Amino acid sequence: MFQAFETELKQETFPDPYEDFMYYHLQYYGYYKAQRGSLPNSATHQHVWKKNPRYLLSGSFGKKEALIPDHLQKETRLWPTCLPSTVCRQIGAVSRDSLMLSSPFVKSRQLLYDDIGEVNPRLREPRDLFAFFSGSALLQAPRWPIECEVIKESIHHIEWVPPQPEYFYQPTGNEKIPEIVGEEKGTVVYQLDSVPTEDSCFTSSRVGGKRGLIKELSVSLQGPEDNTLLFESRFESGNLQKAVRVNTFEYELTLRTDLYTNKHTQWFYFRVQNTRKDVTYRFTIVNLLKRKSLYTVGMKPLMYSQLDASTHSTGWRREGDEIKYFRNNTDDGQQPFYCLTWTIQFPHDQDTCFFAHFYPYTYTDLQRFLLSVANSPVKSQFCKLRTLCRSLAGNTVYLLTITNPARTPQEAAAKRAVVLTARVHPGESNGSWIMKGFLDFILSNSPDAQLLRDIFIFKVVPMLNPDGVIVGNYRCSLAGRDLNRHYKTILKESFPCIWHTRNMIKRLLEEREVLLYCDFHGHSRKNNIFLYGCSNTNRQFWLHERVFPLMLSKNAPDKFSFHSCNFKVQKCKEGTGRVVMWRMGILNSYTMESTFGGSTLGDKRDTHFTTEDLKSLGYHVCDTLLDFCDPDRSKFMQCLAELKELLQQEIHKKFKELGQDTDLERSWSDISLSDVESSTSGSDSSLSDGLPVHLLNIADEERAGFPSALQKHPAFFRTSENASSSMMKYEKPRLNKSQLNGRGKSSSVDPENMTTLILTKNEDSIQKEKPGFTISCNPKRSTNPSQEPPPPVKPGWSRNRYPGTKGSHRTAVAYPSLHIYTYP
Repeated sequence: MFQAFETELKQETFPDPYEDFMYYHLQYYGYYKAQRGSLPNSATHQHVWKKNPRYLLSGSFGKKEALIPDHLQKETRLWPTCLPSTVCRQIGAVSRDSLMLSSPFVKSRQLLYDDIGEVNPRLREPRDLFAFFSGSALLQAPRWPIECEVIKESIHHIEWVPPQPEYFYQPTGNEKIPEIVGEEKGTVVYQLDSVPTEDSCFTSSRVGGKRGLIKELSVSLQGPEDNTLLFESRFESGNLQKAVRVNTFEYELTLRTDLYTNKHTQWFYFRVQNTRKDVTYRFTIVNLLKRKSLYTVGMKPLMYSQLDASTHSTGWRREGDEIKYFRNNTDDGQQPFYCLTWTIQFPHDQDTCFFAHFYPYTYTDLQRFLLSVANSPVKSQFCKLRTLCRSLAGNTVYLLTITNPARTPQEAAAKRAVVLTARVHPGESNGSWIMKGFLDFILSNSPDAQLLRDIFIFKVVPMLNPDGVIVGNYRCSLAGRDLNRHYKTILKESFPCIWHTRNMIKRLLEEREVLLYCDFHGHSRKNNIFLYGCSNTNRQFWLHERVFPLMLSKNAPDKFSFHSCNFKVQKCKEGTGRVVMWRMGILNSYTMESTFGGSTLGDKRDTHFTTEDLKSLGYHVCDTLLDFCDPDRSKFMQCLAELKELLQQEIHKKFKELGQDTDLERSWSDISLSDVESSTSGSDSSLSDGLPVHLLNIADEERAGFPSALQKHPAFFRTSENASSSMMKYEKPRLNKSQLNGRGKSSSVDPENMTTLILTKNEDSIQKEKPGFTISCNPKRSTNPSQEPPPPVKPGWSRNRYPGTKGSHRTAVAYPSLHIYTYP
């Protein structure tokens, strides 16, 4: 049937320069070793197309060819016009509106051919590389390591705030310590078959994880009277490895370690089904690794009931009784394990319930939020979504740039930057809730949010370690390493998220001053929220890095503890984001630590934090930024005076403990602050430091190559001997007082006077300290007792930080299209 067609092809074959070039190029570099005759001759079909220019390559590219049943039909769809008339009649029903690129002859997907007289091939429009979401777009499915089994069921929880405070559990001293018996005396009712450990490394990923059928890991129920619980954790952020039934209503649980490691069991998140109400169950997690835990001081696990969620709109809540954290005496002698045990009564029969260490916030949750922002016609005008990079598994690491459009390039260049990141440790989901609160506020139409967007450019990476979040890790990425110890890395392929974040900030510093960097974390051994910073050694800016945390403690006195803040730079923390960014020249570089438990301060004393509490901290960060940058420097100077007084007291206390005496009036400011402060109580960095797992087999070779690699890339990381002076070279003039007057509930930014927001000279903006200014929080909260000493609170911390003329807030005016919208 195709004899005439084949004859025509043979007669009209011409050499193709592109084909010849690619053939010899690939062969030269060893990528192509096939015979010359196996290559398709693209000149043939190009010539046929030139004679028959009737096809427009339309939007059908990339679609599956399942609708074309066999190879013959695919071929006839490509060549209907050059066939004999008898053949054309047989295939006349084939659509001529699009051309399916299934033929091996097709060379490029970028050329379009029009049927308008002469052939006029043109290039296809470039793809919109950053249009991740559209109104009809679907969420990007998470990519999992190919070893991981993943259930098809979608897990989603509603947001809910308990109407009453959830108080800490009060230990009675009579809590039972169950005997750990293991599977020798119990029955395994759930167990993951293949779990990547420290003996393996990440190789590849795919959507849906492991290929093949998903096994049913839970036991099969023997009938309606069988009350065995059915466990599951093969979903986003889940990490239960094994459940052993040791009694009728008692279970021992083993958590899965971070993938490709044998460490980091703290986070937990799993599902149980087939529940019975009015029965006391006991759960005991047997392989926790931290010696200290907030469970010893009243923290409760979280539980979620699907029946309660569907019928009463009730979400996650703190539950549990007889809570006890103790050492497991059946460890193997290599490393000690600790146990967490609690009892609980389920609210319903035949319910589906979840347990978690803290409120989960998954990669899919983030994408849902970003989708809502991208689909908002208002928010998308000042929030631009970009891809920072792809993770090891190929998941997108998102970068948000938030700022109001500038009317001129000069105005855009005058803006300072603020960089915020979260979830470098995937099990610290509290960081995501603070980040969500920040984004909710900064993307709102609040006058304060509009003002912040006018004067700052916010660079936000809401999830630095999406791979770890997806698989349910507590601390590590799929490289088997703690990313927050590798910000100095040159291994771009092993730590892409960290490398690209540091590189983005490095480029940002070359453009403008970065006023503040903050990385949101969670803390498992201390209550409240606090910051870790870096003590400045430049006497000109002495104690300046402590002003922002002190102000934040005054704006959120029942959540934030300045007493728990620490500014010591330890050698083992040199690879953290906080220290690396400080060395790069960001004076105000912080790690924000948010407890998994709750507050011991003010009105919230002895209560657990809710998601609303954490989101409110995101608002307070914005609020404190405006205080910190107030052109009226009276608050800043008053905070400095208070900090000096606090430091004098601390130094005097230290010398008294040592039995020494000193003249604090003359020499106290020359004492090294690192001698005064104790070390931070964060995790031991050595547990997850070093080369990524997949390089351990060639560790000797890599170590030998590190010095030369560092010598080849001296610009990757420059350690500043004077961090603050390095930062100051990027300093831009501050706003003057009059430009921010009227900032309050009814203030607004007048687009007609937008040019007045361009920063003015430093000497014009520095204000004298007001004689009547005093520092205070809300006086109602300052009178409440606290378990730890709060910062000294003085009455009169004015909430109207920018006194001036108040007027009704006018609706934000859309800038004319002729204005230059400049985004960095």
